This record gives sequence, C-alpha cells and structure tokens, in this order.
Amino acid sequence: MHFFKVISGKKLIAGVGIVAGICVTAHAALAAVNDISVSAAKRDLPIYSVEREEKVCALTFDAAWGNEDTEQLIDILDEHDVKATFFVVGEWVDKYPESVKALSDAGHEVMNHSSTHPHMTELSADNMIQEVRSCNEKIEKITGECPTLFRPPYGDYNDSVVSTMRSIGMYTIQWDVDTRVIKRKNAYSPKLLPNNVDFTV
Repeated sequence: MHFFKVISGKKLIAGVGIVAGICVTAHAALAAVNDISVSAAKRDLPIYSVEREEKVCALTFDAAWGNEDTEQLIDILDEHDVKATFFVVGEWVDKYPESVKALSDAGHEVMNHSSTHPHMTELSADNMIQEVRSCNEKIEKITGECPTLFRPPYGDYNDSVVSTMRSIGMYTIQWDVDTRVIKRKNAYSPKLLPNNVDFTV
C-alpha cells in the first residue's frame, strides 16, 4: 500500500523556499568555518617545544634584572652537567658583561630577550628590529656568537613579532611549562609537565 501526500502549489513553493534558505545558510556557515580555519592556519606562532623521541627538556632562563644568583646557578647546572639557554636583555648585558661571559664560558647559550624589555606588540617592525639587533650586537661582542633565538618580553607576541623576527633570521621562542606555576604551594604535579619529560635532577 502506498501513501501520497498532496501538496498545494503554494505549500510546495514555500517548502522549496525553506529548503533553499537552509541550503544557503548552511553554505554560508561552512564558508565562514572555512575562512576561520584558513585564518587560523595562517597564524604565525613562536616555537613552544620541539618533539623529540628522547626524554629531554630545554631549560631556559630570562635575565633582565639582577645577577646576584648567576654564579650559583652556573655552579648548580655544572654540578648536574646541564646546559641551558639564557635569554638576556641588552641593558642586562651592559650592566653585567662578566655574567654574560661566565654563562658563555660555561657552555650555555646566550640568546636575545630584547634590548630594553618592551612590549614588542606595541612597536613598529623597524623598532622591533632595532631592539633585537642592538641586543644581538652586545651579546656577540662578548661571546663571539650572534644569537639566533629571541624570547619576547612578557611572552607578548603577535603575528607581526614572529614574522618580523623571522625576516632577520631569528626564531621566536616561548615556553610550554612555566616554573611560576610549578612552584605555587602544592601545585607541582607531573600532569603539568610534557608527557615525554623526566623532571628529576
């Protein structure tokens, strides 16, 4: 037995109109999602971590203010045969050239954290370049090596910061585990650390 529903011409036109409206809306929504995906794919991101098979981590420090703990830190790292990367501010290099040399002589990388510690996202591309090149020159004068890594002050970056750094041969580096989170009372948990890192010293 077959059942047929008879639809009047007006209802048929209204139904086709509704279906067409749904199709147009769905198409527009999918196009918007595509635009968002394409736009997100074009986002210029810094390096947070590098996938490795070995259980390793990259230990980094930012040096912008004092140097009272630098020698002790070098000794502790040496005692455990650990090499680290120090991101230093140009003004810190001016104040503590002996610390920069000591870090370099101990086999640590000395890299760029800007010249004056500004919010890089508030600078023009030319001013960003000036900040970084000035710091690079100061570091290279002491260590003999020109930095290739840059950590933006305050972790403040946008597409312009990352692409401007790339245009002068610098890689923008962030962090993926923040010790300020780990050192909070009762905050330490292996869940805060990347899966492939053994965090024992």
